[in-house]
Amino acid sequence: MTLLRGVDLVAAPWKNGGGVTREVAAFPAGSGLDAFVWRVSIADVAQAGPFSRFAGIDRTLVLLSGAGMLLDEAQGPTHALTQPLDIARFAGETAIDARLVNGATRDFNLMVRRGAATGELEVWRSEGGASTTPHHSLSADIVLLFCAAGSLEVMLGDAAPVTLAADDTLHIEAPEALTCKISGEGALLAIRLHYA
Repeated sequence: MTLLRGVDLVAAPWKNGGGVTREVAAFPAGSGLDAFVWRVSIADVAQAGPFSRFAGIDRTLVLLSGAGMLLDEAQGPTHALTQPLDIARFAGETAIDARLVNGATRDFNLMVRRGAATGELEVWRSEGGASTTPHHSLSADIVLLFCAAGSLEVMLGDAAPVTLAADDTLHIEAPEALTCKISGEGALLAIRLHYA
């Protein structure tokens, strides 16, 4: 288990000047955008415009903060992310134009290379000290627990609790039916990754 602190993430400006991205984790570590099997990042989106296209990549986007954005697929639907923790799923090769609802937004981005791995993302909420689902069982090749809001205490199996602040991530290698409990006030993104 590795704890990745949000305050340590490095911002990389986009080539088009429309925002910045902070990579949270990727496999293989240090791989470029053309070589990763999976990658998770946080993006601060400052202006509207077309999304970069990633052939062969399945993408999941979660709104973290801001008034939101509308993602218009060419010859397809519009994905509306207007409330915190709204989720959009789409193919990376799809032509998408993003419109900001009212100013800058921050989002969480999961990208998985099709055929090499699959990824599932769920939102877990904890309010008033108790999780809406008190116990979770984790089984995957990799599990990432990203604190999307608030401050949460995570207990894995019999290990000592770990406190996550916003943008902190727990990276867990190969859990097998590992019990997970969360408490506190906030929301967690739980990502399960399975290699093909």
